[in-house]
Amino acid sequence: MSDAILMRLRHALGDAAVEQDADGRPRAVPDSADGVAQVCGLAHEQGWRIRVEDRGTWMPADAPADLALSTSGLCRMVDVAPADLVATVEAGVSLGVFQRELDRQGAWIALDPPGRPERSIGSIVATGTAGPLRHGFGPVKDHILGGTIVTGDGRIIKAGGSVVKNVAGYDLTKLQVGGFGAFGVVTQLHLRLRARPAARATLLALGKRDVLTHQARALMAERLGAAAMELFAPAIAGEADWVLAIELVGTAESVADEVARATASGDLAWERADAERSAAFWHAAERAATGGAITFRLGVFADGLDEIIDLLAEHLDTELVSGGPGSGLLRWTGDATVEKLKTVRRLAAEREIPLTLERAPWPIRHAFGHYGAYREGVGALVSKLRSTFDPDPTFAVALEGIEHE
Repeated sequence: MSDAILMRLRHALGDAAVEQDADGRPRAVPDSADGVAQVCGLAHEQGWRIRVEDRGTWMPADAPADLALSTSGLCRMVDVAPADLVATVEAGVSLGVFQRELDRQGAWIALDPPGRPERSIGSIVATGTAGPLRHGFGPVKDHILGGTIVTGDGRIIKAGGSVVKNVAGYDLTKLQVGGFGAFGVVTQLHLRLRARPAARATLLALGKRDVLTHQARALMAERLGAAAMELFAPAIAGEADWVLAIELVGTAESVADEVARATASGDLAWERADAERSAAFWHAAERAATGGAITFRLGVFADGLDEIIDLLAEHLDTELVSGGPGSGLLRWTGDATVEKLKTVRRLAAEREIPLTLERAPWPIRHAFGHYGAYREGVGALVSKLRSTFDPDPTFAVALEGIEHE
């Protein structure tokens, strides 16, 4: 069958856009939305299952499928317009390359997802993985103005807009954020930019976890203008104790004012990291989520952060845990059985806390699901959306898992 698929793909895309992976599986590497649509339409017609891959730096490329569809060929920065604070890029562009181009032009995108800088923008959108900057600038969806999506049966949909304004109606591009590729392949995105901050400051405080979380809540009550406020386990921070990190950005005057406010509040001893220490610290924080085979996130209110970390300590561990008291997100990385993961998800659900599996080997994803069992009424909605955007389905994605709890 692989030979027949290879032949059909080469006929549709040309030899240069088709290869074989290490297991001999056909891999299509189209360089346009039309090429992606050809692959999806052909797979839908023939009943082939597709595994969508990016650069392999976040989610393992291990879902069982008849062929792989790589977005690495979609690597163009179509338009970068700092004056308009917008950019249009293809999904295969790596965030690191994009950020360097923005820096050269005096612009900035306030995204710092976990993982490596080689992660593609499409991967970040598909998994909805936001980093500490979520505190000040919102989740991934808040940085997306619109884009182009290819459905499982090969339709090309252009949704949203390419300018910073409100768009009437439901933005189908944002449906893709955190959809893990179940609703289509994102091929191009229109992104919201910001002016590059004139000044930045990183403040670090070490201490007992409950003291740090208490201080974080106090700073939020005082409405500290922080871009990021994140709690890190000792192993992530490379310290002997927990660390509360604050990132401040803006004009030199505004940053100085916020530094003074933060350091004057409470009894913590704050260190203002120099540029080298700051860059190394945030880089280590980004890479921490690749320190284990499994990563999940929990939606947690600030006053419940300690309780949920204690829950993780009891049933898993807290070696690679980070959380944003103001962003409502707690991230865990490590290794665990499906049974232990289900226990944590059940206990979190009892507290009205959702758990999303961000990355894991396929056997875990397949058994556990990115979202697990839905609340009453939600499952039917998700099924309808999937049948609309991926009839049959074509994409190999495990949103629910094989067993509902």
